[in-house]
Amino acid sequence: MKRFIAWLCLALMPLSALAAPADPPEQIVRKVSDDVLGIIKSNEKDPLKVRDLVDLRVAPLADYTRMTALAVGRHWRTATPEQQQALTREFRTMLVRTYLSALTVYKNAQVEVKGARPGSLPDEQSVRTEVSLPGQKPIPVDFSFEKTGQGWKVFDISVDGISFIVNNRNQFSAVIRKDGIDGLIRLLSERNSALKSGTTSK
Repeated sequence: MKRFIAWLCLALMPLSALAAPADPPEQIVRKVSDDVLGIIKSNEKDPLKVRDLVDLRVAPLADYTRMTALAVGRHWRTATPEQQQALTREFRTMLVRTYLSALTVYKNAQVEVKGARPGSLPDEQSVRTEVSLPGQKPIPVDFSFEKTGQGWKVFDISVDGISFIVNNRNQFSAVIRKDGIDGLIRLLSERNSALKSGTTSK
């Protein structure tokens, strides 16, 4: 469930046309947390449109390359440029398709922004939120932002203290040790195919 919450929260954060990378992180989160679920609900009978909106809105605010590099860890440096591109492409596709799976289940979630605090580096900030689901205890969620030449970008999410990047890194490392970089690319591709066909929600 926590993995679904992580993907849901990243989806909730970027989907508004009102948000821009130039806005401060807390403002980005505040601007979108109230209206994105309305966007999803108004298009819930048109999943292809929802998918396109998700990808369109996430792209300006998520640093997919850094997210993928952090998730792959030390193995990223040994990957060829072609493998890095393939990993980033499959990782991005997996995120977008899993957002849709999560939103289908958790479309009644509410997000309360608790504030921002400095990150571990001067050009980083963390935005604290709580995600509430009907009949369940609120779950703390932190968005990690970095300041880039293109504005603020999300590069990680922590759900109830568990980092999305670290959680994926542990899984990816095990796959790479067994099957190499190409094995991880194949795994992500297979997951994407399964998500597309609706046969799994991993």
